[in-house]
Amino acid sequence: MSGHSKWSTIKREKGAKDAKRGAVFTKIGNQIAVAARGGIDPFMNSTLAMAIEKAKQANMPAANIQRAIDRVSDKNAAVLEETAYEGMGPGGVGIIIETATDNKNRTFPEVKFALTKNGGRIADAGSVAFQFTRKGVIRVSETGEDALLTVLDAGAEDAIEEDGELTVYTEQKDLAKVRTAIIAAGLKVTAAELQYVPNHLVDVSDLETAQKTIKLLDALDDLDDVVNVHSNADITADLPE
Repeated sequence: MSGHSKWSTIKREKGAKDAKRGAVFTKIGNQIAVAARGGIDPFMNSTLAMAIEKAKQANMPAANIQRAIDRVSDKNAAVLEETAYEGMGPGGVGIIIETATDNKNRTFPEVKFALTKNGGRIADAGSVAFQFTRKGVIRVSETGEDALLTVLDAGAEDAIEEDGELTVYTEQKDLAKVRTAIIAAGLKVTAAELQYVPNHLVDVSDLETAQKTIKLLDALDDLDDVVNVHSNADITADLPE
């Protein structure tokens, strides 16, 4: 399965640091608020359950989670809209930027500026998306043949071991079902969400290009309205510590 690069690890480490500062809570809160439109009971709304799971992994306080859910019934709360933008980065890297915003007239210029300032550009709709497939991605905090067979038996399309865990891929429609089956089988799921998984990776072996790419992806990830950044960069350059 395509879609693995140092950016995934870098992003998760960065996310953990952001959580300590509280910067990531707004992003996850927006995801929870959007998910809660489908029902405020996580036992009946698997999308909400997965968003809450993500919040807990980021050590988001329960009060923050509840406030995000309560936005559904708050008539004074700004209505959030999900929008995905496409961009190109250094070395021909394709990027998809998912946002949840109450003002696209603010968000689009911010995304465009972050791209152009860091060596990228906004791309026409559809010109990058075809390089990706929308899939369910589940992270399981176990490895080994038994765990691998368990997730495959649960209906996973594919799974690989990386960074001491299993990254599990599903068809988009099967994400919730496979996640439930994995948990029922006794494995610990640490994250589950829909992602844009690249069909093919772009090798980024040049150090300067790699550093520019990471800087660009970080700049996009730092925007308040951005909830996910996906790229097809395979960063193989030997990055300095």
